[in-house]
Amino acid sequence: MPSTKQASKRMKQDERRRQANKAARSAMRSAVKKVLQAPSPEEAEKALPEAMRKVDKAAKRHVIHANTAARKKSQLTRAARGK
Repeated sequence: MPSTKQASKRMKQDERRRQANKAARSAMRSAVKKVLQAPSPEEAEKALPEAMRKVDKAAKRHVIHANTAARKKSQLTRAARGK
């Protein structure tokens, strides 16, 4: 357990941030999965903008690295166009 008031507050902040990061990462992964596992090219194209938004938002919040976001967006675009 934390021995100071500051450490106690820090633990609470860390936990809140961990939960927020986890939610953002999960939402991003779900959106990406929706594009990659779309049964038809039309559905993949329809799900693409939402997935791009989620990836961008995760990168903006530093949940994922900017280069990882760029790579994911490239893979999504190729997958959606290639189906």
